[in-house]
Amino acid sequence: MNKNILKSIGAVLAGLIFIGVTHTGTDTILESIGVLPKGHLHVETGLILVVIGYRAVLSLIGCYITALLAPKSPMKHALALGIVGVLLSTAGAIATANMNLGPSWYAWTLVVISLPTAWLAGKLYELRSRPDLQQ
Repeated sequence: MNKNILKSIGAVLAGLIFIGVTHTGTDTILESIGVLPKGHLHVETGLILVVIGYRAVLSLIGCYITALLAPKSPMKHALALGIVGVLLSTAGAIATANMNLGPSWYAWTLVVISLPTAWLAGKLYELRSRPDLQQ
């Protein structure tokens, strides 16, 4: 297998692992201190928006990590992770649709923000790595 393909897979996996660990860890911490209820999101809309917000920020960081580790085409790698996010979030939204774990719009919002978040991470990486913008 081509060395760059392995690096590409590794870059996407690193971002995905970061996102999975940080989402789960943050959820667990917030549940353990009583900010979030355990196992469901039957809470006020404002709190759900906070959850979406920290997940978006952590996903942005994960996609940025993927762009940083990419052997070439960092934007394409960040977007590849975004597509993985769309697929996993869609599967999660479908799988939990009848489980009454919270409002359905929450799960579908995660699907909708996956690609824009990945694009923004790729764009931030590109802007930070441009030599003409370095001081």
